[in-house]
Amino acid sequence: MIFFFKRAFQDIRTNSFLSAVTIITIFLSVLIVSTLVLFFLNTNDYMNSWKKGIKIIAYLKPDIVETNLVDIKNKIHGLYGVAEAEFISKEEAMKRLREQMKRQSSLLNGFKENPLPDAFEIRLTEQFSNSERIENLAVQIEALPEIDDVEYGRRWIGRFIKLFDLFRLTGYAMSGIFFMAAVFIVANTIRLVIYSRREEIEIMRLIGATDRFIKTPFYIEAVIQGALGGIIGLAALFAAYIYISINVEQSLSFDLLHVRFFSLRLSGAIILCSMLVGWLGCFISLRQFLKE
Repeated sequence: MIFFFKRAFQDIRTNSFLSAVTIITIFLSVLIVSTLVLFFLNTNDYMNSWKKGIKIIAYLKPDIVETNLVDIKNKIHGLYGVAEAEFISKEEAMKRLREQMKRQSSLLNGFKENPLPDAFEIRLTEQFSNSERIENLAVQIEALPEIDDVEYGRRWIGRFIKLFDLFRLTGYAMSGIFFMAAVFIVANTIRLVIYSRREEIEIMRLIGATDRFIKTPFYIEAVIQGALGGIIGLAALFAAYIYISINVEQSLSFDLLHVRFFSLRLSGAIILCSMLVGWLGCFISLRQFLKE
């Protein structure tokens, strides 16, 4: 094995340009695919936290007697998927609206009476994040005789989830395309290295060298190049992550944007995939060459 590793490193130094092309190809592929994976990883975190925060606002009919509020709350709690139902009086709703409007709150002074209705703010269970389930639950709540109207953003919830699924499908497709493109380019660059040593390989075969003896240094070389490309790609992505964490998050006055990086296990899996790209490219090239 020492001989094989020496031979692999010697080939990398001898064919430095082709080796650089292979490493850069894998580096760019890893950088692009890892960026997509990191984007969807963080977006999925936001989706999960956003789904946990989905609320249904059930507006009560006018002149509901206060003694009936407990019965209404129990009815809502009895529905499957409801985690909590909190009563919001119209006075509390007006207070929250003034706090949200801040400087524009003076516009509300023109109202002689509070136009806002009493309502229940309903939080859902974690398992109840599907848009169809939310809509079915909203229909059940609206069917209660004391409920006048229900609001939960029915239009944009479904659209947002569908848009996210479309982006995720596009990411999978692009990742597959870049993976195949990287294998193809690596295969062609390794094929050039093999052809530059074709006379040496022919001599080795004539004196009885086995295919395994011939192939092993090339496989080691390709795996090393794949590992280097993966490490450089992750390093570049981590540098971009640090930049975003320091410069972007601190410039925001709210804690909406919080990006997390890959775990050590996932980073290792990405490097292994980049090594697999190098191995596959080498396998394809050697298989075609030795057939010839």
